Amino acid sequence: MKILVCISKSPDTTAKIAFTDNSTKFATDGVQWIINPYDEWYALVRAIELKEKDSATTIHLVTVGTADAEPIIRKALALGGDEAIRINADSNDSYFIATQIAEVAKQGGYDLLFTGKETIDFNGSSIGGMVAECLDMPYIALAIKFDLEGNKANVTREIEGGEEVCEVNLPVVISCQKGMAEARIPNMRGIMAARTKPLKVLEPVAADQLTAIVNFELPPAKAGVKLIPADNPAELVRLLHEEAKVF
Repeated sequence: MKILVCISKSPDTTAKIAFTDNSTKFATDGVQWIINPYDEWYALVRAIELKEKDSATTIHLVTVGTADAEPIIRKALALGGDEAIRINADSNDSYFIATQIAEVAKQGGYDLLFTGKETIDFNGSSIGGMVAECLDMPYIALAIKFDLEGNKANVTREIEGGEEVCEVNLPVVISCQKGMAEARIPNMRGIMAARTKPLKVLEPVAADQLTAIVNFELPPAKAGVKLIPADNPAELVRLLHEEAKVF
């Protein structure tokens, strides 16, 4: 079986967020980049678990980005990917990115495509569905459990107020979230092996970019905290009523 896992880089959750060029671009100076957690902890690790059950399985990684994404995809190789593909393009447009990934998938003849449910910086949740549409494949989103029986997958996904269990034949595109697998860290053997694993760089295919970022805005600053003495509950009630408008 051949598995393609989509990998994207994201700023570390502790990074200070700022913008440049009239708030149209994310300021990258001093930012520590990581693998998008949904891609790493759930999509990639579940693929690795499937490979551990079937040694004939191969895991390929794909990312759309410039050369500064290579350390991130090397880390993904260290975790357990067999080879990686970087599409040499810089874009935030979901359709453009999905088109590039779909083209790689078409050429590779993959049985299974895993994506994270979203990236933690843009929260678009759109790539998986778009890739599936480009490939004319079934798509199951928000998966929390994935089991394989021959050519059929049993997928449990989260829905409002509960869970839904689906059956689908391969090939299929799955977006993964918490519950799909347990996070891992690369060991020294994996880190050393990743240095020599193949990393192909491809130029992007022609595709429209249908959206553009006009500007970013930071959320309003949080108001200060008011501390009320424990022996003055009447003041707490007054503030909740008059200022917080809770009741």
